[in-house]
Amino acid sequence: MADPSPVRGPVVEADGISKRFGATVALRDARISVAPGESHALVGRNGAGKSTLVSILTGLQNPDTGTLRFNGEPAPAPGDTDAWRTRAACVYQRSTIIPALTVTENLFLDRQSTGAMRPIRWKQLHARATGLLAEYGVDVDPTARADNLTVEQRQFVEIARALSLGARFIILDEPTAKLDARGIDKLFDKLRSLQEQGVAFLFISHHLQEVYDLCTTVTVYRDARHIITAPVTELDQHALVEAMTGESTRDAEPAWSPAGRTRPDDAPLLEVTGLSLDGAYHDLSLTARPGEVVGLAGAAASGNVRLGETLAGLHHPRSGTITVKGRPVRTGRVPAALAAGIGFVPEDRHIQGLIPQRSVAENATLTVTDQLGSYGTVLPSRTRAFAERMIDDLDIKTPGPATPVSALSGGNQQKVVIARALATDPQVLVAIRPTNGVDIKSKESLLGTVREVADAGRSALIVSDELDDLRVCDRVLAMFHGRVVAEFAHGWSDEQLVAAMEGMTGPTDPKEPNAPHH
Repeated sequence: MADPSPVRGPVVEADGISKRFGATVALRDARISVAPGESHALVGRNGAGKSTLVSILTGLQNPDTGTLRFNGEPAPAPGDTDAWRTRAACVYQRSTIIPALTVTENLFLDRQSTGAMRPIRWKQLHARATGLLAEYGVDVDPTARADNLTVEQRQFVEIARALSLGARFIILDEPTAKLDARGIDKLFDKLRSLQEQGVAFLFISHHLQEVYDLCTTVTVYRDARHIITAPVTELDQHALVEAMTGESTRDAEPAWSPAGRTRPDDAPLLEVTGLSLDGAYHDLSLTARPGEVVGLAGAAASGNVRLGETLAGLHHPRSGTITVKGRPVRTGRVPAALAAGIGFVPEDRHIQGLIPQRSVAENATLTVTDQLGSYGTVLPSRTRAFAERMIDDLDIKTPGPATPVSALSGGNQQKVVIARALATDPQVLVAIRPTNGVDIKSKESLLGTVREVADAGRSALIVSDELDDLRVCDRVLAMFHGRVVAEFAHGWSDEQLVAAMEGMTGPTDPKEPNAPHH
C-alpha cells in the first residue's frame, strides 16, 4: 500500500503565475494551493486560464513569472520529463491510453524493461501490473487490451500509471464527460479511497453539482485571474456562478424557454417508426412536430446516441423507417440524411466535429461547399461571406473567419459545429450532447440556438444525459437499454427523469407527465 503519511504543507503551490502567448494574456498573477489528500475544484468559463495553468502544473509550459513548488521544493527544471512525472500527472478528457496495447503495456509504457538492450520479461511485468492494480483497488485484467475497457476503467489505469511513477498530485480534466451515473459513482468512490492514502486531486469540471459532490475546496478563475478560493460549503451555486461570470444570476432568467407553440394536430416533421439497430435499440418510434424540441435522455448504454447517429445517416438500422415532412429518408447514408433536411451536431467535436488545422470558415461551411462556387470550384470570397454571416448569427468569438478553429475556446468551437449543422437550413436538427465541455454562458447560448430552430417552425432533437441540456425541451423521452421507457412534458423533476434513465418506474400519476405515447 502507498505510504499514507502526510506531507508537510501543500502538495502543490503556485503563486504569482503569469503567462502570455503573443498579445494574449493567458494567466495574470494567478495562484492555487492544494493540500495532500484534498479534492480541490478549479472552475471557470472557457478562456479563464484553466488549461494554461494545467500545462504549467505538468511542466508542458513555463510561466513567464511566478513560483511553483511541489511538497515545498521548487518545481523540476523545464524539460526534465522524468522528474515532472513524479510530481504531477493529468488525466485528460481525451484518454492517453493506447487502445491497441494491453493494460500492462500502457501501465509501463517506455519502461517495460530495466535497460534499452534488455529483453522484456512479460511474466514479471504482468505480475508487477497485477500488484500495482491491486494496490490501488483497480479491478482490471492486466492482459486485457485497452480498447476492451470501459471509459472509467481507462481512467483508473491512467491514475494507477501516474501513481506508480510517484506522483501524488493528479489533475482530472473533465473526467465525467463521457461517463454515465454509475460510472461517475465508481470514479468518485475510487478518488475518495485514494484521498485517504494522501493523493491530492485538482478537479476541473463544468458540472458544478459534481464540485459539491466530490470537493472540499473550490478555486474560481475568470479572465485569466484568480477570483476566489473558498470551502465549497461557504459558496452556494449562485455565488459560484457569479464568481465565474462576474454577473448576478439570482434574478436572471435563461434566454430561452420552451415556447409550447406546437399543436398536437400538427403533422410531424420527423417520424421514426419501428427502428431497430442490433446492439443499440429495438422497435423504437418517435415524432417531432414543427416548433418542438424533443429530448432523448439516456445513460451511456441506453442507445440514445446511436439513435441520434442513425438519424444522421451514420448507422444502417436492421428495420424501421425515418421520414422528414412525410418523405422517406434512405437510412445509413449521410448525404441522404442531409438532402432530406436533417442537420447534425455530433457527440465529440474533437473527433467527429472539427478539422482543427482548418479555418473557422472552412469548418463552418463543409456541408454547403456546393453552394459556394461555380463549375466545381469553391470561391474563397463566398466562403468568407457565408462564414461571416454565421459568425454574426451565432456570436462566435473569433478574430475572423480565417482563424484556425483550434485557436477558439471550447464553447466557440461548439458554435462552429452547430453553425455547420445549420448551414443547410435543416428541417430537423439532431444535436448530441450539444453543450459537452463548455462553460455556463456558452451552454445558455448554444441551447438558445437550438430553441430558435424550433421557434422558426422547424424541429430539434437533443440527445443527452445532461439534465441542463434537456430543460430546453418541450418534452423528453427517457431511454433505457434500447427502449423508450417514459415520456415527460416540460416541468419534469430531476428525480423523475433520472429514475427513468436508470430503469426505474416512470411517471404514473395522471397529474404528472404521461407515460410513453408516440
